[in-house]
Amino acid sequence: MRLRIFTEPQQGATYDTLLRVARATEDLGFDAFYRSDHYLKMGGVTGLPGPTDAWITLAGLARETRRIRLGTLMTAATFRYPGPLAIAVAQVDEMSGGRVEFGIGTGWFEAEHTAYGIPFPGLGERFERLEEQLEIITGLWRTPVGETFTFEGDHHRLIDSPALPKPVRPGGPPVLIGGVGPKRTPRLAARFAREFNVPLRPEDETRAAYERVRAACEEAGRTEPMIYSAAQVVCCGRTDAEVARRAETIGREVSELRVNGLAGTPAEIRDKLGRLADFGTERVYLQILDLDDLDHLELLASELLAEV
Repeated sequence: MRLRIFTEPQQGATYDTLLRVARATEDLGFDAFYRSDHYLKMGGVTGLPGPTDAWITLAGLARETRRIRLGTLMTAATFRYPGPLAIAVAQVDEMSGGRVEFGIGTGWFEAEHTAYGIPFPGLGERFERLEEQLEIITGLWRTPVGETFTFEGDHHRLIDSPALPKPVRPGGPPVLIGGVGPKRTPRLAARFAREFNVPLRPEDETRAAYERVRAACEEAGRTEPMIYSAAQVVCCGRTDAEVARRAETIGREVSELRVNGLAGTPAEIRDKLGRLADFGTERVYLQILDLDDLDHLELLASELLAEV
């Protein structure tokens, strides 16, 4: 199992804060640094100094890190047109030397759309747009140099695109699709994704979502292995008091986090990681909500990385 660090900068973080966390992620031996793609804070935090753009942030980190993978959980398909998004992700991939992974979803948080003037269609149309974006972005990346790409859909139309620039790897960065939807999400994952991610859910819901995707892959006749991953908010401490202090800082209850996340001593968290691994979890994204607490990352690295 690989452990990755996952951040929520819309809750309040500057680029310099994210850079410190990304460098700690790399220095401590974690596999990857991921961030959300949101434009509005959630909950009771101030959100100051305001949102940072996901792909601008990752472009900067691409030049200031060396080893870790970089990606999004998840880029909202509502935020950007597919052609310019394919260009941006390919450029960041080149800037990183091929370390980018591309997580994309429908978008779900209506308030951030209305706050910044972004259209927010109904769920059915958002899934239609996501599918077209996946067809377009992967199609652009896979078009051989010297050939053009054309696409005619219900929401997007491309004519004789030069399909440039190209990412570092043939075919482009690995695609991540996530969620717990019962039908459309598994179908899209089976068709497009290298990795399927379940965000912030208890073990039973995570297992059930994996099974739906496995069934969709079998139905589609897919032979390429799928990577199964989970994102879990983490709150670790050497003592119960330390766990409680960290939970209070992020405005959560320890009892709730034990069910819906990874909370407790290192031994308790190792036990839960083991249960996740038992039903196929290969990567866990440790959601870090207090980005100033680098001691937390050091504790997780020293107590968990060697064990998993």
